[in-house]
Amino acid sequence: MKTFISAVLLCLSASIANAAGIKFAQILADAGGPALKAIVWTPCSEPAQEVPIGPYVLKGRRDCPTAGEKLPLIVISHGYGGSYLGHRDLAETLADAGFVVAAINHPGDTFSDMTRADDMSVFVERPTDIKRLIDYMLSAAPDAARIDPQRIGFFGFSRGGYTGLVLAGGNPDFPHADITCPDPRAPICKQVRSGEVSTDHLTHDARIKAFVLADPFNAFPTAESLKNVQAPVQLWASQFGGAGVLPRNADALARTLPRKPEYHIVSDAAHFAFLAPCPAAMKSNEPGLCVDANGFDRTTFHEQFDEMALTFFQTNLR
Repeated sequence: MKTFISAVLLCLSASIANAAGIKFAQILADAGGPALKAIVWTPCSEPAQEVPIGPYVLKGRRDCPTAGEKLPLIVISHGYGGSYLGHRDLAETLADAGFVVAAINHPGDTFSDMTRADDMSVFVERPTDIKRLIDYMLSAAPDAARIDPQRIGFFGFSRGGYTGLVLAGGNPDFPHADITCPDPRAPICKQVRSGEVSTDHLTHDARIKAFVLADPFNAFPTAESLKNVQAPVQLWASQFGGAGVLPRNADALARTLPRKPEYHIVSDAAHFAFLAPCPAAMKSNEPGLCVDANGFDRTTFHEQFDEMALTFFQTNLR
């Protein structure tokens, strides 16, 4: 594995010369849902700079003119209470390599708005959020004419992985899924028990041709619930899981998907190892999210993880 990764890095080093352009976007509310806040990374021919945003320092160039034509698009879905910056290192790697990358904050289930994070409605609305993001990127976005609509990929972490499986054609079965409910009084737990929220009309999107899923929340217990997921999948699992994702969930998903995924288990890692490495101040303030146990080196892992995700998308979005 180490030899393979080194070879990939060597091959890519000659071709990745551009910075990542960084742009912010607001997708207006419409009949499909509320307003969406988005950040877009694009190929840029100018040198990278440090771009401070909140507690983070991004590597790129604000509002850089986009370089290239017929560019592939990757959309990103964060996990429970996450943000569109949670996978910024992957976005930078992809944009540096010639991809347009767009991420959103899911309304009601993001760091600044947790009003519906514990309600079943967000599981219905998350896939629609991503569909609306793709619609925007292909029509109203400033770079719409530069994007190849036949080359769209998806990255999702945790609940974002669930979101990707629905978009790929999956139909969740919450009452029979192997999911934990630590607080039975929580609204979502009561709704699962009662079948209160229907998932019969979830949004699928055949425009997405390839999926990278990291520690996905697996609400798909049977082959029947996944029978329509035919796109190629790169599936990642942490050894220890966490945040409601059980270590056995990804194994079950790998066995149940109708098309065998490219499957990777990350030794000594827990769930939040898939988030981008944190700045020093956040490690002190948010150790649960930012500090890894068992001697796990998140920075080194992400160098490998980002390049392997890039290679998967390059292979499957030709």
